[in-house]
Amino acid sequence: MQNTKYRTFPRGGIHPPEWKLSAGEPIKEISAPARVIIPLTQHLGAPAVPVVERGTAVVTGQLLAQGQGFVSANIHTPVSGKVIKIDAAIDASGYKRTAIIIDVDGDEWDSTIDRSPSLNKNIRDSREEIIRKVQDAGIVGMGGATFPTHVKLRVPKGKKADMLIINGVECEPFLTADHRLMLEKGNELMIGVRLIMKALEVKNAVIGIEENKDDAIEYLSGLAEKQPGISVQTLKVKYPQGGEKQLIKAVTGREVPGGGLPVDVGVVVHNVGTTFAVYEAVQKNKPLIERIVTVTGRSLSTPSNFLVRIGTPVSKLIDAAGGLPEDTGKVVLGGPMMGKAINNLDIPVTKGTSGVLFLPADESHREKADPCIRCSKCISVCPMGLEPYLLMPLAEYKLWDKAEKEKVMDCIECGSCSYTCPAHRPLLDYIRLGKMQVGQLIRKRKQTV
Repeated sequence: MQNTKYRTFPRGGIHPPEWKLSAGEPIKEISAPARVIIPLTQHLGAPAVPVVERGTAVVTGQLLAQGQGFVSANIHTPVSGKVIKIDAAIDASGYKRTAIIIDVDGDEWDSTIDRSPSLNKNIRDSREEIIRKVQDAGIVGMGGATFPTHVKLRVPKGKKADMLIINGVECEPFLTADHRLMLEKGNELMIGVRLIMKALEVKNAVIGIEENKDDAIEYLSGLAEKQPGISVQTLKVKYPQGGEKQLIKAVTGREVPGGGLPVDVGVVVHNVGTTFAVYEAVQKNKPLIERIVTVTGRSLSTPSNFLVRIGTPVSKLIDAAGGLPEDTGKVVLGGPMMGKAINNLDIPVTKGTSGVLFLPADESHREKADPCIRCSKCISVCPMGLEPYLLMPLAEYKLWDKAEKEKVMDCIECGSCSYTCPAHRPLLDYIRLGKMQVGQLIRKRKQTV
């Protein structure tokens, strides 16, 4: 069922140009590379610990590293071959971190994985079995946050969820991976929604989609009509509507309190990519070893959506999309608003890689930052109601206590403030620094209590 009343979040937000160049491009599978690099930190929380060693022969889908503690995630091999070393390798952060490097040999899969294209509709697993399979499969939030999914499926004691929201917004300019997934895997998504509803013990689920994806809205609305408790909510186009708190406000009118979690207002949010991964884990026994990645840019010859094995170097995606444009000034993992520039094209695709964006040189340099003119534009666009013009100097001068009082930790790092600043001030850069430092202080306080 579709709710035809268009909604959005009321506070802040911007409307950057969309450039959804690859929206009409079907998902194409990229073959496995000759070598994969599998970072052990592909999720929020503790890094996974290897359960293989140099020289170990592995088959696709086999466990490589075990998640440590509750907030962590398992990691599986996306290829068959031999572990040649466990060593430090550069990841998307730009730093060297421990990774498992595998030379590919053939493509032999774990025999327990159901690789048939048939749709498995029967939900026989109990709530606990669903959560266990999701945890075993190493599923994390695939909208970019990479929070371990099994943690979000266990509602904390004293809390109660009454609604599931599936995030199909994909508000980042250029990215279309979720859009294509909704169009090509709609039936699997519906089963994934039902599985998550069962795990959360909720009876209502809403799939939020922005109005610029009218084909996905029409298709999923038709499927939802046959699914009790599932509906599609059309949303106005506004960035950053994909943020959990903004999406919850748009769909339900409920407002997550500062420092709070969605479950505090009875809601749990999962991305459509995560939902599809849940379907594959529970119904097909398939761990999270590949994902859809948008490879795009206005100068790129073939903007595309690829199904990519985790650990595949970015360079292989570039080749598949027609090669690096001559005018490229910056390569960004993710979208232009929240993505991060990389300086090494051998960096591997991870569970959180949603896109690879090529920006031309004339759009890749920063303008000279001028003094703040107190125009208040950054305040008016902040979806969290913060004062970015104030948070920046607090971080710049290391006034961490004041930054905490001004709610720097509520920032969702959407970049709306930097985007709209007429003085070209690096607001988000300093606010991220402030969040990192204040976060460390908060953790130290908790450890001493």
